[in-house]
Amino acid sequence: MRKKIVVYSTKPYDRTFLSQANESRGYELIYLEDSLKPETASLAAEADAVCVFVHDHADAGALEILAEGKTRLLTLRCAGYNNVDLAAAAALGLDVRRVPSYSPYAVAEFALALIFTLNRKVHRAYNRVREGNFALDGLLGFDLHGCTVGIIGTGKIGCLTAPPLKAMGCKILGYDVYQNPAFIEAGGAYKSLDEVLSESDIISLHCPLTPETHYLINADSLVKMKTGVMIINTSRGALIDATAVIAALKSGKVGYLGLDVYEQEEGVFYQNLSEEIIQDDVLQRLLTFPNVVVTSHQAFFTTTALKNIAETTMHNIEDHFAGRPSSNQLVVGGG
Repeated sequence: MRKKIVVYSTKPYDRTFLSQANESRGYELIYLEDSLKPETASLAAEADAVCVFVHDHADAGALEILAEGKTRLLTLRCAGYNNVDLAAAAALGLDVRRVPSYSPYAVAEFALALIFTLNRKVHRAYNRVREGNFALDGLLGFDLHGCTVGIIGTGKIGCLTAPPLKAMGCKILGYDVYQNPAFIEAGGAYKSLDEVLSESDIISLHCPLTPETHYLINADSLVKMKTGVMIINTSRGALIDATAVIAALKSGKVGYLGLDVYEQEEGVFYQNLSEEIIQDDVLQRLLTFPNVVVTSHQAFFTTTALKNIAETTMHNIEDHFAGRPSSNQLVVGGG
């Protein structure tokens, strides 16, 4: 009998790439648009495995319902797992596996795209020209050459973000709990967090969300930054206290803000709300600033990344059913 895999929070592109990766494997894939939460967990009744994404709620309540059936594998098609109660999963005998890396190049490239877009005001120029306005007033940028860029989080993505900026003549500073030799090889120099915050013209966030990094960018840390600083976040929304950043935008302390993630993005990002009134007042306020670019958690969104996510997900499923351990397994206290 074919193994039954229930896939939550699916979009058309998820179906396309997962189905392609499954062609040689023959699992029964059941795609649901619903997100996983206690109220929808029963939809996976009798499933051998459940596949979830970043906005699914794999909390104790949902996991208990999954475990009451046949489900013994929870596989994440993403790297982050702060939405999974690992202690509950362990107590219930659920194997949890993730996709730790799918395309760090995609995210690094997108961080650079946000920097270039904000600096040269490409988003504003694009809209102007479509309306027949070819004036240059209000589109003035600056040379990146000679700027200091602070990269907070120097894992694979942070290390890939540094070399192109270094090649353009930027000074690269970095902060991380663990110093990565690859970052130094890429031309970066490690400093304390306060030094990175105070010396950087551009700050790009590439660190995971942990209790220590929650609201890393807050009212206190913003005071330490240069006036007119550019902040880029392609990592996790809750690294930034959005209310504090709005105040800093209004005062001019923050001159540019590029967000691909947002703390309250669930229920908004990945949805078409063009015919609705968005109820999030903080997000709506951010969208009014001409020096803010918000995108819908799309930094990962390339064909390469989606292929890698699908393939790794299928490998995780195969390894689980074969009883093979994997470095992609998640346990209480870490990955």
